[in-house]
Amino acid sequence: MLDQILQYDTELFLYLNNLGTAPWDNLWLAITNKLIFGTVLGLVLLYLFYKKFGLKSVLLFVIVLALMITFTDQITNVFKRTFERTRPCRTEGVMEHMRFIAVRCGLYGFFSGHASNSMAVAIFGGLLLRSYYKWLIYVLISISLIVAYSRIYVGVHYPLDIICGLIFGVFSGWIFHILAEKLLRRFKLI
Repeated sequence: MLDQILQYDTELFLYLNNLGTAPWDNLWLAITNKLIFGTVLGLVLLYLFYKKFGLKSVLLFVIVLALMITFTDQITNVFKRTFERTRPCRTEGVMEHMRFIAVRCGLYGFFSGHASNSMAVAIFGGLLLRSYYKWLIYVLISISLIVAYSRIYVGVHYPLDIICGLIFGVFSGWIFHILAEKLLRRFKLI
């Protein structure tokens, strides 16, 4: 059963990855770049936090966001080292049939740190700002899904790596959203 699921995962990866074309490669490389996309998204969220909650709250958000990203990254690394599922760009029988445009290919890929981190930020920011910007969570989730897909496009993650990363990101974002709200109340910032 597991072998069949992994086979479907590989087939779906090859299909989605091979939809890519050279004219779009630079766009997807920019989307998958943590520094470019993460910085822009982070600055927009910090501005919205500042606008609605004030400077003291922004400092609290920065600390909680840093803890959340660290937590999500570390759990992702635990899963990668535990399951040791090689990335498609390192898997014999897959890498010969795929498009690889990423800057590098790490060793293990289950589950995606990009997917989990981007979804955690989307859920965290969307829930904290939901009473001010009801539509924001949908925009942030859409951005997270685009970032997650970019990992398939550039050739470094299977769809199951992405799906599991997104699910973990929802959990992480929700937990840290609860923590941030408790801290805001505790320090009388809302």
